[in-house]
Parts: sequence; C-alpha cells; structure tokens
Amino acid sequence: MSDGSSDADAQRLVAAARAAAVHAHAPYSRFAVGAALLMTDGSLITGANMENASYGLSLCAETVAVATASAQGRLGDIVAVGVIGGAMDAEGRATGATPVSPCGRCRQILNEAAQIGGRDLPVHCGGAEGEAIVSYRLSQLLPDAFGPADLGLVPRR
Repeated sequence: MSDGSSDADAQRLVAAARAAAVHAHAPYSRFAVGAALLMTDGSLITGANMENASYGLSLCAETVAVATASAQGRLGDIVAVGVIGGAMDAEGRATGATPVSPCGRCRQILNEAAQIGGRDLPVHCGGAEGEAIVSYRLSQLLPDAFGPADLGLVPRR
C-alpha cells in the first residue's frame, strides 16, 4: 500500500482531479475545482465543486469527494489528496498553471478524515494545466488543527 506521498501518486491524483474538474458546476465564480482521494486499496474517489445560486450552499470539490468516501463507509481509508483549480474559459474548461490548495473549510473537512484514519495526509496541489505540483502534509496546511480528539472523542475508522 502506498502512503500517497510519491511523485507517481501526486501525478495520478492531480490527473484524476483535472478529470473531475471537467464536471464542475461553477456558473457564478467561473472557477472550476477538482479533487481526488487515494484510498487504502489504491482506488480513487473524485469530486468537483458545485455552486448554488444561494452562494453559501455551494460545495467545494474536496468536500464532495470526502462526503462520497464517508457515504461509502470509507472516511478513515483516505491516504492522500489531490486538488486542482482554475478559471473557466468560454467553453467551461479550467485553465491556468498556478497550483491551487484547499480552502480553510476544506482543510478542516480533510482533517476530520485524517484524524479518523490516523494519518497526516499528503495534499498534492496542481493547476488546471501544466506540470507544477506542490505537495504538503495536511498538518502544514492546518497546524494545530481542531478535531474529534478535542471533543474527547476517539476517532473511529
């Protein structure tokens, strides 16, 4: 089993996130985001952002992917994360080579899964295009994170 931190894992996750971003519903921000989760069995779960006319009800790609993993009973099986994003062109495709990292809310959502799985998840960030990938550990993106243990709960897989 891979821990999700290899260059091959990063490239695979970013490619899957790019494929997911094609399905983004982002008519308001015109910014498409895709996310991919590497699971303990090597499979991938993906998500794309889904905006809503009531902006506060929009869902980030990472949240969609983590919720899908949870709905499958696999919240503790996440090994690594890939995320990409970019402004949408006239045809609705994400563009831009600057790596995008998860927003604060998504970092907290990812932290819940990370604590349940007992892992400091690698998070691989890419742009909608190009070769650049910047990798972090979740603890770098969300130091001193609040999670289940802070509420006296023992995380369960």
